[in-house]
Order: sequence, then C-alpha cells, then structure tokens
Amino acid sequence: MKLRKRPFPGTVSDAVTERETKNRKLARKAAAEGFVLLKNENHFLPLQKGIKIGLYGAGAIRTIKGGTGSGDVNERDCVNIYQGMVNAGYEVTSREWLEDYDALYVQAREDWKNEIFRSLPEYDNNFFRAYSAAQFQMPCGSAIDVEAAKADGADIAVFVLARIAGENADRHTAEGDYLITAEEKALLAQVCEAYQNVVLVINTGGLVDLGFAEEFSNIPSILQFMQAGQEGGSAFADVISGDVTPSGKMTDTWAMKYEDYPNASFFSHNSGDVYKEEYKEGIYVGYRYFDTFDVPVRYCFGYGLSYTTFEVNGGEISVNGMGTAKPMVSVNMTVKNTGDTYSGKEVAQIYVSCPQGRLPKEYRRLAGFGKTGILAPGESQAMEISFALYQLASYSEEMAAWVVEKGTYGIWAGNSLESAELIGSLHLDEDAVMVQCEHICERKQDMEELLPDAGKMQEKEAAWHALAEKLPAVEIKASEIVTETIQYSGLSDELPGKAGEITESLSLDQLVAFATGDINAGQSELGSAGQTVPGAAAETVSVAAMDPWNVASMVLADGPAGIRLKQSYQVVDGKIEAGEFLEALEGGFFAGKREKKGTTYHQYCTAIPVGTLLAQTWNVELIKEVGEMIGHEMELFEVTLWLAPGMNIHRNPLCGRNFEYYSEDPLLSGMMAAAMTLGVQKVPGCGTTIKHFACNNQEDNRMGSDSVLSERTLREIYLKGFEIAVKNSQPMSMMTSYNLINGVHAANCYDICTKAARDEWGFAGAIMTDWTTTTDSTAGVCTASGCMRAGNDMVMPGDPSDHENIRKELEEGTLDIRELKRCVCNTVRVALQSNQYEDAVSYLEQFEGLDCYMTAK
Repeated sequence: MKLRKRPFPGTVSDAVTERETKNRKLARKAAAEGFVLLKNENHFLPLQKGIKIGLYGAGAIRTIKGGTGSGDVNERDCVNIYQGMVNAGYEVTSREWLEDYDALYVQAREDWKNEIFRSLPEYDNNFFRAYSAAQFQMPCGSAIDVEAAKADGADIAVFVLARIAGENADRHTAEGDYLITAEEKALLAQVCEAYQNVVLVINTGGLVDLGFAEEFSNIPSILQFMQAGQEGGSAFADVISGDVTPSGKMTDTWAMKYEDYPNASFFSHNSGDVYKEEYKEGIYVGYRYFDTFDVPVRYCFGYGLSYTTFEVNGGEISVNGMGTAKPMVSVNMTVKNTGDTYSGKEVAQIYVSCPQGRLPKEYRRLAGFGKTGILAPGESQAMEISFALYQLASYSEEMAAWVVEKGTYGIWAGNSLESAELIGSLHLDEDAVMVQCEHICERKQDMEELLPDAGKMQEKEAAWHALAEKLPAVEIKASEIVTETIQYSGLSDELPGKAGEITESLSLDQLVAFATGDINAGQSELGSAGQTVPGAAAETVSVAAMDPWNVASMVLADGPAGIRLKQSYQVVDGKIEAGEFLEALEGGFFAGKREKKGTTYHQYCTAIPVGTLLAQTWNVELIKEVGEMIGHEMELFEVTLWLAPGMNIHRNPLCGRNFEYYSEDPLLSGMMAAAMTLGVQKVPGCGTTIKHFACNNQEDNRMGSDSVLSERTLREIYLKGFEIAVKNSQPMSMMTSYNLINGVHAANCYDICTKAARDEWGFAGAIMTDWTTTTDSTAGVCTASGCMRAGNDMVMPGDPSDHENIRKELEEGTLDIRELKRCVCNTVRVALQSNQYEDAVSYLEQFEGLDCYMTAK
C-alpha cells in the first residue's frame, strides 16, 4: 500500500470555488426541507415576492446558523434572514431598526469577549471553561416607533426570536433562554400593534416556551427555523415565498409548558445535584411519555404543516423472512396531494402498539417512515415501508433478552403521531426470544422508575383492539422466529489480518504511541491539535513512529454542522505556522491579531444545518446526499475521520447540546446517523464518528455526571440509536462520552465498548474517547489503561500522562498486553483503509446487508 503525498490543504486563491457554490445549494435545500410550519391560519403563508415587510427580532439580521463549541463551522460567510428576503425581492421597511440592532449586537459581542478574558483567572486560565460558562445572550433591540411603522406601507411583519446554546452548559427555564424576556415580549407587542399580521420565526437550537404567542391574536403563522447553517436566510426566503413548500416534521414533542416533561424537576441542575442524573422516567421519554400518559401537547411528534393538504392511507400489511435472521414487516401506503394549488412532499409514518404483557410498554412507538417525492395537486405516490420485526422487541431484564411478547400488535399510519389511524395488526401466538444477550451496565442503586397505571393501559389497549377486530390481521408463529444467541468475545492471542500482523510486529513504544492521539500535536479542550490540517481536532500517531509499515496518520476534524477547520493559515519556508487554537473558534473572533507571513491557504468549509433540523426533513436520501458532500470536503481538506454525527437522545429540552442531536426517538436518530454515515463513507477512505456513546444527555458537569438508569432503559432508548446506526451503516469509528453510566466511566466501560458495540452489534471500526477524558474527569479516575481494558481503542487527543499510565499498568500486570494490542489492531485496521493511500476505496465495500434496517420505496 502506497501512501499519498499529503499536500497543504485548501487553496491559495481566496476566490469562491465551484465546490463552495455547489455545496451551498445543497445546504440551502436541506435547510428549507427541514423547517417546520407550526401554524398557518387561513393559509396566510406563503407571501408574494416584492411586497413590503417589516422585519424585527434578534435573529432577523444576526441569524444564528448553529450552536457554539466544537460543532461550530468556520464558513466563508452566512446569509441571514434579512439578506435572504432582500435577495428574494421583498422590500424590507425596517432597515433603520435592523442597522441599530446590528450596532448593538456588535458592541454586546465585544463586551462578552472582554468579560470572558477577565474571568479567566476564575477558571485556572482555561479558556473553554470560561467561554462555556458565559453563554452569549442575544440583545433584544430597541423599541420601535409604532406610528412610524404603521405608516411604512407594510401590513405584514416577521419577528425572529433567537437563542444561542452550546456544549459544556445546559439551558435554563429563565427569561432569555427557554422563556421569552419581558423586553422581547414588549417589542413583539409593539410589532403586533403596528402591523396587521405578524409571522413568528423561531431561530433556536432547541425548544422554547411558546405560550406567549397565544396572547397575540394577529400571529397567523409560526415557523420553526431552528439553526439552518450558512444558507439559512436563503432557505427561509424559499419557504416563505412558496418557492419551496414546507415539509419538515417535528422530531421532538413540543409540550404546552416545560413542567409537562416527565423529568422536568430533576433534569441536570434542576435536581440540585449535577453529579448524579437519575433517569427516573425510564423508557417514557418524549412522545412515549405524552402519548402513554395522555398529557396534552402543543405540537406532537411527527407534526408539521404544508401549503397543501395530503391524504395518507395504509394498505396491505405483510411479514417476510420468517425463519431467517432478519424478518421484516412491510406496509403498503398511498399518499395523495389533495390540494389544488401547491406541490409538496409528505412524510408517511408508521407506529406500532405492542402488547401490554409482562413488560409494561409505551402506548405507541415509531416503527418506520418514508418521504414522498414532490407531488403535484391531485398526484399520488404508492410507498412500501419495511422495518425489522426486531423493532417491535422489548428488552427483558429478567431474561437478559430481546423478546416479542405474544398478543396483538397494532399498526398505525399517518403523517404525525396524533393523526395516525389504526390500519391493521399482527398477531403473535407465543412469546419469542429474538436475541439472547448478557446483562450490561449493572445499576448499583435502587431507583423507582415511572410506570403507567396498568388499568388505564388495559383500557387503552382494549379500545384499539376493538377497532382492530374489523381490520386486516397477519398471523405470526413464534416457532418461525429464529433466536440469535450472542457469542461474546474474550482476549485472543491471535490478531487477524494485515492489521494483526502489523500490530504483532510493533515494539512496546510503538504500541503505546498508537494507543493515543499524537501527543506531539498539542491539545485543547475544543480540539485544534492537528499538525497537518490547521484547526483539525487531532491526528493519530505519525508515520515515522510506525516504520517500516507505512501506517497512515489520520486527521480528525470536528462536526456535526460541517467540518470545523481554521478559515485560513500560513505556510512559511515549507512549514505550516501553528497559530493558536482560538483561531479555529467562532471564525477567530477571540484570537489576537498576528502578522501574516508566507503564503496564505484558505479552508472554507460548508456550514450545513444543525442535526435536529436535518432530522426534521425525515428524508434519509437527502441526508445521504449531504453526507457525501461532507465526505468530498473531507477528501479535499485531507480529513479521514469526521467527529460526527452526534446522536444522543433529546431526553429534555434544556440539554445545551440538543441542536447537534437528532431526536427524542432512537429509530429516527439511528436512521439519520446511518444515512449521514452511508453518504460520507461512500467517498473512498472517509469515515464518520458516531457520538457520544452513551447517555450524554446533559452538559452541566458532563465530565463528572453519573447517568443512573435501568438496563432496559439504557438498551431501548439510549443505546438503540447507536445499534441501528452500526447495523445499518458500519461507521468507521465511534466516540465515547465523558459521563459515567451506573458508576463506570463510559470511556472505561467494557460493557458498552466491547459487549454491546462489537459482540452484539458487530461494530468493526475503532472507538475513541472524547477529548481530554482521561485528564479532565471531575468524578473519579478515568485512565488510558481503563480504556484499553474496555476496548476503547484511542485516547484522544493524547497526553504524556496517558503513556505513563499504560506503561505503569503493563508493568504492574493490571493491563494485559493483549488488551493493548487488541485496541491498536482496531486502529491500525481503520488507518489502513483511510484516504491517505493512493488505492483507497469506500469503507462500505467490505460489508454486506447494510442500509436495510428500515426502508421506504
């Protein structure tokens, strides 16, 4: 295998490239398809181009493209909502207010930056801790002249409510965060007084309280914009003008008020103890809670309006592949555009009610979905949505097995959870074990989990059973269900393949070096430890340390809203000037000015919409397309592993990092992560890193929080998405989380890294820690040797103390050399398939049976 000569990444010319232009179009398309139209009374939207419109609110001119921290992207520029509307031909009448707001914003940012630098001594001069502890709050803006606004010739205004959130800090139920401020509400009241109709736009990374909107009678339309990447303003104009008909659907449940969430009182800082996070709601997360306990919601899971109307009808239900390892349930559906003006797309959704047997279960769970193409008025599309029968299994802690219990399984179809109607059922004659496992992640303390009232669940079940008696039913025999019995691996004296041969030949020094990132590359909390790709998060050990095998060093770059690199860097005398890590954060806003020497190279990456917005498209084919685009940018900028996608469950709307993640539902999360991975890994030698594995559902004290939960909850809710992503797409790598799981650091947890990921799911790639996990933990000791024992292959970004720990434990006999070699072999295997070789091929080519966990055609 011949290594490629790695060039300096980027371009010397600062001119806009064809690649940038092409990729911006795709980012714009994805953003527009993910917006969710929440309200549209009397078909108020769309708005004719060319009309006069007042535009107000923090996000109007300082539109937030994404969250803060490692998920930020240093793109060339962003199109805000104001620019998008002007470019589309709207006449914005409030330019003076917008200009005043912009000046206010710029000053507020400078004041914020100065505050962070002044506070550094309080945080031991750790910039990232000071930065994340002082989240920037968007200023409200000045009051408007109501009479002048009434006379500006516009009857319609757009008000953009904006919020910023990011890693290392959770949100609060406070004004300026989850709640609207008094100043914002007063400004909105003035706008509503000055204009006949107001469109409310929600430019936030997570859910906010919308109760205030009910107080204004002239807000006919509400659009959830989320954080839409660098082309968000253009995408907004596409939708508001009717060039694109909205087709996004909620991936979370929007409660009437925050207190309605089942874990509202004890999530993160709300409990008063950020060192222990008890998952007392059990499996009843998101819609599983609201739907089961009959709690009214503002907007249900899967909800989203269109400019047209659709009819979604279920048809024949069948079960195929009985007697094989992968039986599938298929549902035929027909979706028709019943409107008479607008073309559009619709999402067909399948939910299943499982029998309330020995295991209490949620009332309904998402089992499958599919998105149509663009349907003209009157046009129909037939679809077949297929999903694994295994999707209907529940985990029995008593049996340590995934089981389907005997009884009737109701099949519901619609375009949202609330609209879904029962269309038929499956009937299983006896209990059946689908997968026989072993226990993992033993809970060490008693904890009472939330359970629904058994009598009420029986009443609900009896009600739909009565309906099912009049509908088609498919009989399933338990005797035809094949039980998979997991064979768990142990330590082996033999390592397979070329990677094994190389690993066995390495010296102790080389083995230790390859167990971590390159410790000579420097490190920081946010990454920027890359030597050859400025702004990259880290690199694996250099080629020189691995002679004579030519094992490639791999560059790792942050995500998931694009690739985070420095916008530009300098090359002097044939060498890259190191610069400082602050140059890779928020476009260099915090970096000091320095004289540029030598040749400047530019690395403009595409800022795509945040993860939640991408998931709101419910379009796996579109996400594959976005993933392939990211893969080609990785190829261009010499990146092998993208530290994305993020796929933790939206357990509570206050998690500061929810914007990076997809949904409250594990199937939707897993399918979106798989789609992104399939797209990225279509590009030869490029790979994803699904993260954060697992139960990283809060940001406050994320390095010391212990997630306490039952094994069933862990498996059904918090591991399930990762399981689906692995089985459906085989990501090249995974990243463990900072937190503990039932008292064991995730990075040191053999049960999730080896037993679950490798033995049960067949994961074939490399596993790495999150950055500085072993050096910055705030709860007990998390060691590099512990990672090796767990099967966590790479300690990132690498520190001399990690090497010392590994050597010490090898000498003391607490770390087996075979454990170290096993991890190194996994990393070498991935490195040999990286894009650093001339003959690199798609990582996916070696696997069979991918992309079939759930299909829609």
